Amino acid sequence: MTDFLNDWGITLMVFLPLVGMALMMVIPGRDEETHKLIALVSTLASAVFGILLFANFDYSNSRLMQFTPMTTDDKGNSVPYEWIGVIKANYDIGIDGISLPLIALTLLVVPLVLIYSWNHIPEPGNAKAFLMLILVLHTGMLGTFVARDLVLFFVFFEVVLLPMYFMIGVWGGEQRLYAAIKFFLFTLFGSALMLVSFLALFWATGSTTFSMDGLAELVANRSALASDNADHISLTTQVLIFGGMFLGFGIKVPMFPFHTWLPDAHTQAPTQGSVILAAVLLKLGTYGFVRIALPILPEAAVEWAPWIGLLAVIGIIYGALGCLAQTDMKRLIAFSSVAHMGYVMLGIATLTDFGINAAIFGMVAHGLITGLLFFVAGSVKERFHTLEIKRLGGLLVQAPHMGWILAITTMASLGLPGLAGFWGEFPAILAAYQPGGGLSEELFRVYMVVAAIGTVLAAGYLLWLLQRTAFGEPSEEFADDPNIHDTVFTEWVAWVPLLILIVVLGFIPGLIFGITNGPVVDIADNFRVIAGEPITALGG
Repeated sequence: MTDFLNDWGITLMVFLPLVGMALMMVIPGRDEETHKLIALVSTLASAVFGILLFANFDYSNSRLMQFTPMTTDDKGNSVPYEWIGVIKANYDIGIDGISLPLIALTLLVVPLVLIYSWNHIPEPGNAKAFLMLILVLHTGMLGTFVARDLVLFFVFFEVVLLPMYFMIGVWGGEQRLYAAIKFFLFTLFGSALMLVSFLALFWATGSTTFSMDGLAELVANRSALASDNADHISLTTQVLIFGGMFLGFGIKVPMFPFHTWLPDAHTQAPTQGSVILAAVLLKLGTYGFVRIALPILPEAAVEWAPWIGLLAVIGIIYGALGCLAQTDMKRLIAFSSVAHMGYVMLGIATLTDFGINAAIFGMVAHGLITGLLFFVAGSVKERFHTLEIKRLGGLLVQAPHMGWILAITTMASLGLPGLAGFWGEFPAILAAYQPGGGLSEELFRVYMVVAAIGTVLAAGYLLWLLQRTAFGEPSEEFADDPNIHDTVFTEWVAWVPLLILIVVLGFIPGLIFGITNGPVVDIADNFRVIAGEPITALGG
């Protein structure tokens, strides 16, 4: 079984959704139930292979890349399979402690979205095309998290662009075309800069490999610290290359001030699109920082970290103030994502294992919590035909189960101890007290204070949202509406797993920290070396 998983496990997990999509293409669109079943089965089959990989994963060595399919070259060395030989791009994939939690999040969220969609296909009701787009998104997201070659990473990173564009543009709200084009142009611009930075890195290191590990080694060997090496890469070059990655990944996060596409995309997207966008797609940018930018260009990361931290805390405050100004429930949740991803980026900017661990936990927690918030918002819109906060109220009276689910999720979102959101925010704030890489402690302690103020503002806007929508009596407009009902079966099935994980991870954060710590310590050790500090002994 281990040999099979090494050779085929990740490939089957990633591409089985495309097999389901190919099967759907030959079935008439009018047979909606069959399309729903095929889509769900293909994602569940992908999840089965994911579970097999997780069950056989060596958690004591989570820092090592595992299940990487290898072949033998002419010299008898084990190497990844060649993909596009002329540009030295390989089919190099694998799973380690950083990618595993995000893969698990993706394998969970997408089937839940399909279950929710069983009775919630948005208008126009073309279930076939809608579900096929979700399957393409599924493959693109999984592929991004397993790619170990920059060209392969870029291809998967871009695969998700068109499906989300069509999902917003065809099945979105009244301003869907504006939101879809804005999303497309922003992310395409960021992707172009990211690709340029990948190519610049390839050429600067001698045009020999696109392997992430190989590039990190080459940059280290030819770094500006090796001044006696004629082939060294100057710090200025590294900083410029990192800047291209910063823009590419930062737009995807999205960081302030590149965030403006997100509220429009979330507000206009159908519920399923908002959930996938919030739960997984935003993590592609932050994952890119942790997986590519920090390990390959650590010296440049030290130069950029104060600016990343500054934009992160501005985003935290700006997102919170933006939430306080919103009148639409989905738009408020969208602005909260800007604030929450600010905590993730602050954790990354500290360049410490404590902060980066918190950032990865924050990615997972945000995916669970904000994904569930958008689920609830979609069901509220379906029942009330509006998300205007002032028109809502009394949800605990008319739909008590949904009201309590909203209450628990908002408490998790504001970082209440005992729920998952706490472990994404509090450690990131605490990590800023003593940043790594020789960064200014005084500066990052200012960031820490500002981020802490953001948690107070978060409590304000989230409690305000909960009070206006769930408490009190139903408004006269909807008091006697027979179409307003409580949670239905498909909603329970889609929401309960998220609720359980929000609580479980709140009480047992080590489920994620224990997996991510090994590879994160490896990354942080680069910054300890730069700062002249002793490296940390790995505990697994």
